[in-house]
Amino acid sequence: MAKKLYIGNLAWATTSDGLKNAFSQAGEVVSATVMTEKTTGRSRGFGFVEVPDEVAEAAIAMWNGKDLDGRQIVVNEARPMTDRPAGDRGGDRGPRRDFGPRRSY
Repeated sequence: MAKKLYIGNLAWATTSDGLKNAFSQAGEVVSATVMTEKTTGRSRGFGFVEVPDEVAEAAIAMWNGKDLDGRQIVVNEARPMTDRPAGDRGGDRGPRRDFGPRRSY
């Protein structure tokens, strides 16, 4: 079985291949993906690395808080999207009020 790790605070220049090469120092890497913007293709500053269960703890210990491509990265076990609080996406801020200036006709 494999575990998915969340990798945060990535440098804009970090690629999926670079992420895979870095994490392969801890052991086998099943997959590595840097998340990108759909329209521009630019990195979103985070990604995911999938590793076998027996490699996960070593990879976290090796890389969490360490420098990768000039940035101190955050590494932890990824959580399913359903486990995230609603506030992460701005859902608890109430209705939007940016309808522009009021006009009288």
